[in-house]
Amino acid sequence: MARILAAAVFSLLMLLQVTLAEARSDLTYQAYIEDIGWQRTVGEGETAGTTGRGKRLEAIVINLSGVQYNAHVQDVGWQGWASSGQIAGTMGQSRRMEAIRIRLNGSAANSYDICYRVHVEGIGWTNWVKNGDQAGTTGQSRRIEAIQIKLQSKSSGGRDWRDDYDDSYNNRRGRDWRDDYDNSYNDRRGRDWRDDYDDDYRGSRRSRW
Repeated sequence: MARILAAAVFSLLMLLQVTLAEARSDLTYQAYIEDIGWQRTVGEGETAGTTGRGKRLEAIVINLSGVQYNAHVQDVGWQGWASSGQIAGTMGQSRRMEAIRIRLNGSAANSYDICYRVHVEGIGWTNWVKNGDQAGTTGQSRRIEAIQIKLQSKSSGGRDWRDDYDDSYNNRRGRDWRDDYDNSYNDRRGRDWRDDYDDDYRGSRRSRW
């Protein structure tokens, strides 16, 4: 009996993994960018849009069964919810997308979290948010320039989506986390490592004379 139960549990876990893999392979999205138009379609976790070029993201299409999303658009505000394959935002109106919300419905919502972040004018990459939370800003006249979207299994024992906050923070600051360690180390010591080298060198010369 125990073997049968173990086999059933194993089969269920494998089914969940396969389902998640299939869903992830189905998640794609495409951005409409100022002076560029529609970019190529990208897959889960990839960047749609541009960074460092000062170009606004004006519209987006997300393809995934059960997904819904809506955009906060310049001079328009929050639009209605769009479903998989539909356009959120505007084209040919020179209006920036300022914020976005993405959520899952139906069975997909029971199995996965949909996580996303945006690259915002004057801010850089925002923190990861999920399941209908707002990414971006409203009332600040800041354009979204790029977006990343990914899925995470609710039953996953891996990294939590909030762990990526550190990556986002360091990306916005334009430095590696090891730089902070060096600075913290030197701040605690109140000096640069070369100071110690100079002291050691001078001390060794004094001891010989």
